[in-house]
Amino acid sequence: MTKVVILGAGFGGLYTALELEKLIGRDPDVQVTLINRENFILFTPMLHEVAASDLDLTHIVNPIRKMLRHVKFLKAEVTSINLERRTVTVTHGSDLHSHDVPYDHLVLALGCTTNFFHLPGLEEHALTMKSLGDAIHLRNLLIDRLEEADLECAAGDRNRSLTVVVAGGGFSGVETIAGTNDFLRAAMRFYRHLSEKNLRIVLVHPGKVILPELGERLGSYAQKKLSDRGVEILVNTRVESASGEGVTLSTGEFIPTPTLVWTAGTSPHRLIGGLPCATERGRLPVNEFLEVTGWPGVWALGDCAFIRDPDAGKPYPPTAQHALRQGRQLARNIAAEVRGGRKLPFRFKTLGQLAAIGKRTGVANIMGLQFSGFLAWFLWRTIYLSKLPGLEKKVRVSLDWTLDLFFSKDLVQFQTLRAPTMGGRTGDEHHSAISASAP
Repeated sequence: MTKVVILGAGFGGLYTALELEKLIGRDPDVQVTLINRENFILFTPMLHEVAASDLDLTHIVNPIRKMLRHVKFLKAEVTSINLERRTVTVTHGSDLHSHDVPYDHLVLALGCTTNFFHLPGLEEHALTMKSLGDAIHLRNLLIDRLEEADLECAAGDRNRSLTVVVAGGGFSGVETIAGTNDFLRAAMRFYRHLSEKNLRIVLVHPGKVILPELGERLGSYAQKKLSDRGVEILVNTRVESASGEGVTLSTGEFIPTPTLVWTAGTSPHRLIGGLPCATERGRLPVNEFLEVTGWPGVWALGDCAFIRDPDAGKPYPPTAQHALRQGRQLARNIAAEVRGGRKLPFRFKTLGQLAAIGKRTGVANIMGLQFSGFLAWFLWRTIYLSKLPGLEKKVRVSLDWTLDLFFSKDLVQFQTLRAPTMGGRTGDEHHSAISASAP
């Protein structure tokens, strides 16, 4: 039996599995296994909408088991990869016991992780926006800041409590701060002791204009729109350090705040650096067929792969539109290897890029044409809704967006506290006990 193992269920890994299911999933001589630490795929382009209370948290995730019928799914953490022995070691279960999973073909779709660049205090004090848990945590934290600041005893600390700093002016940072700004300003009317004067929303960007991927004109438009809505944008500036008291910038300014969101840097998954393979900019170089150089049967795509665009002479950007197409082509090439067919090179031209900047406004560059304002926002929602996996999720997101036109944003915190019992423990103590025993 030919064993194909896919590590990671982001866009690249999942679409590889979906295409293999169609091509060779019913073949009794082939076993395809998808391994991921969560049992769902997260639609990351809409992550900021969960943090800003625009979407329900379950509506941007799809259970993997509902999407795959003939591909085996294993919910586990990948702990090591042995290319010489052609095995992958995983741990899973409440006792974290380990297994070795053998393979004939290995697909590395592990994605990337946040890089704090060893800046003092960031790992301890900064929030990130990479996972569903990150978005829920940010949303809960913003609501918690509002609840704390509204207390009369917090009058002297309100401005600090309601100061939010987002580091990084790329797509993730801009969409996060736009959603955060809209959410906090819309919530003000429900807190009698608070007003928008207490808010300070700061975006810190190292370049001269935000959203550099879209060009200077659209970046300048986004800056103006966000500034008009009360967002303070500091360009040519970097975060130097963070503490429990606030954030220090490269200009020497200190911003008192308990809330720093870091979106300014990523690195390939930690396991990539431990492989006996050459790397380029921390990623695995692959040939035009998406095979890792020097290791037959090993494939890579997405954020952890260095895939050179033969026309542009530079690597393809690590975006969802590239990763899902890489996954489909990689699956076809594995099927060709298994069945003796002809492999085809990966070729793709970027269709465009879009960003939502709040208040039903967006910026977009589609096939070289630039849009801004309501049209770009409408395109953002239309295109990403079409790419969201599953008809059920499309309907649920559409309903959320429709209801958002008529009702205010939800201010309920999603907490996992257990109810008090007769034994005397409070919900908080139960929660602490569970957290302390969790791996």
